[in-house]
Amino acid sequence: MASARKLHLFDLDGTLIRGSAAAVEISRQLGLSTEIAQLESEFLTRGLAPDEFAVRVRELWAELTAAHVAVAFEEAPWLAGIREVWAEIRERGDYCAVISLSPDFFVSRLLGWGVHAAHGSRWPVLPFAEPIDRAGILNPAAKVKIANQLCAEFGVSMDDCVAYGDSMSDAEIFTVVPRSVAVNADHHLAGLATYTYSGGDLREAYELACLGQ
Repeated sequence: MASARKLHLFDLDGTLIRGSAAAVEISRQLGLSTEIAQLESEFLTRGLAPDEFAVRVRELWAELTAAHVAVAFEEAPWLAGIREVWAEIRERGDYCAVISLSPDFFVSRLLGWGVHAAHGSRWPVLPFAEPIDRAGILNPAAKVKIANQLCAEFGVSMDDCVAYGDSMSDAEIFTVVPRSVAVNADHHLAGLATYTYSGGDLREAYELACLGQ
C-alpha cells in the first residue's frame, strides 16, 4: 500500500529567512531599521496584535514601492536549499506551502521558487493608496485554518502534514500536526516540536522531517 502524500507547511519569518523577517528586510530598504525593530519588539514581547502591527507598519511604509520589495526579497538572508527541498517534495509527489503573517506581496514571490501555495496577510496594492484591511491580516489561528483549506485542496489530511516554524506564531499549528520541525526556534516552541534544527540549510531540516517515513 502506498504511503499517503505529505503536505509540508513552512513559516517564513525566522524560518525560511534566518534571523530576520520580511518586514525587517523591507524596512531596511527604506532606511527604517530602527523603527521596525521597535515595532518587532512590541509584537514579540508586549503582545502587539498582528493587525495593529500591520497598521503601524503601513504608516512607516508610506513610500514603499514594488522595487523596494524586490530588492528586499533578493537580499534577505534565506536558508540555503529552499528551492532544492521544494523540488524534491514535488518529485516525491508531495506538496509544500508557505503560510506567513507577512504581506502577501512578499510571500507570493516564493511561488517562483517552486512552492505549491503561498499565503500571506492581505495588504493593499503597491504603491499604497488604501489603508490596511484588518480582516485580511493573518494571525496564528489563521495558519491552522489555511492549513485545513490546503489539506482539502490537495486531498490530504492534517495527519499527513509536517510543519516548520520558529516562534509563537507557529505554536498553534505545531499542536495540530503529527510531525514538526523547530527551525532556529525560540523558547515558544520548546516541547512542541518533533525535531529541532539549528543551522542554515533547509535540506538538513527537511531530512529530519523525513526520518521514520
